[in-house]
Amino acid sequence: MQVHSASPAPLEKAPLERYVAPARPSLAGLTRAELAEALGAIGVGERERKMRVQQLWHWIYFRGAKSFGEMTNVAKGLRASLEQQFTLARPELAAEQISNDGTRKWLIALPGETPGEKPHMVECVYIPESNRGTLCVSSQVGCTLNCSFCHTGTQRLVRNLAPSEIIGQVMIARDRLGDWLGQTRATGPGLPTSGERAVTNIVMMGMGEPLYNFDNVRDALLTVQDGEGLSLSRRRITLSTSGVIPNIPRAGSEIGTMLAVSLHAVRDDLRDELVPLNKKYPIKDLMQACRDYPGLSNARRITFEYVMLKGINDSLAEAKELVRLLKGIPAKINLIPFNPWPGTKYECSNWDQIEKFSDVVFNAGYASPVRTPRGRDIFAACGQLKSETEKLSARERMALRAMAMTDDE
Repeated sequence: MQVHSASPAPLEKAPLERYVAPARPSLAGLTRAELAEALGAIGVGERERKMRVQQLWHWIYFRGAKSFGEMTNVAKGLRASLEQQFTLARPELAAEQISNDGTRKWLIALPGETPGEKPHMVECVYIPESNRGTLCVSSQVGCTLNCSFCHTGTQRLVRNLAPSEIIGQVMIARDRLGDWLGQTRATGPGLPTSGERAVTNIVMMGMGEPLYNFDNVRDALLTVQDGEGLSLSRRRITLSTSGVIPNIPRAGSEIGTMLAVSLHAVRDDLRDELVPLNKKYPIKDLMQACRDYPGLSNARRITFEYVMLKGINDSLAEAKELVRLLKGIPAKINLIPFNPWPGTKYECSNWDQIEKFSDVVFNAGYASPVRTPRGRDIFAACGQLKSETEKLSARERMALRAMAMTDDE
């Protein structure tokens, strides 16, 4: 009797759909060049366009305007024309969940490829601390990879997010947190109590592999960095990748943010299982790409993410091999206690083993903080994102949507 083994999972998934712009597009999320193009389309002359782009940019990205009527220094006739052709809408906020520790998870509904199609869902997570707040932003609907320990990786890849949908997540967070000029800051358990902003840091570490949506992620992050708008320093933005080597140097030269690499193993055979992309881009090549990362220095270190899996990758021998692998790379290592999800075969390493592993790395001269799990009760922790909020009842989602509309008034 011949036994046929199951076909191995593909390294990467192909997008099933593409982004289709709405009939009346939103200006929120556009680049300066796109704003100029939009103004040209409604008859604004070339000589006037530069000034009007600057005005729109200020209202959209500095003040967070939601209506053209707020734009008091824009001519009434132009405001009327803008109102007829465009909106300032963000992506739709479908639901919000708040963890016991103050972490917030927003379920965001995005349009499908055809009118009337069920919307696609992505998740965006806000992690507050006393002196800062980090926003975890998604780059794809679903994920292109098949990392075996990651809940997000079990989803199909639907499509890439457009720049406006990436920027829209940042704008929704600032809406919900009262983080625009002149607004009253939101209060609640765990929210920052100091500083001028609630959102101080961004990590492209939500759903999806950012370097497989490179152009859109680049355009979105350059808009987020712009000093006359959302104005987040590139040193406060971290782009995380599972190791798409060809786009790592492009990320350094074209985006210039901090880099995080999801490593999780020190041997190719194990990383092939945990991060199947390793079969295409093995550890040796990945380490070389990191050494060559543009602008790499002690002041601009690469962060290596290492999820702690009990009996899988947490031995002290592996800690020592991790130190050897990173030799010569300005780096810090984030040790991430594994966050369980339904159906997983993995367990989190014991705490004493995590501490011993951390000691080996720290004693070799590398910072090795152990990331405190946040938002586990709402499936918002690292590796757990899978649009669990979609399972909310229709009544619960309607109530949450009504709450969001009330807060916006």
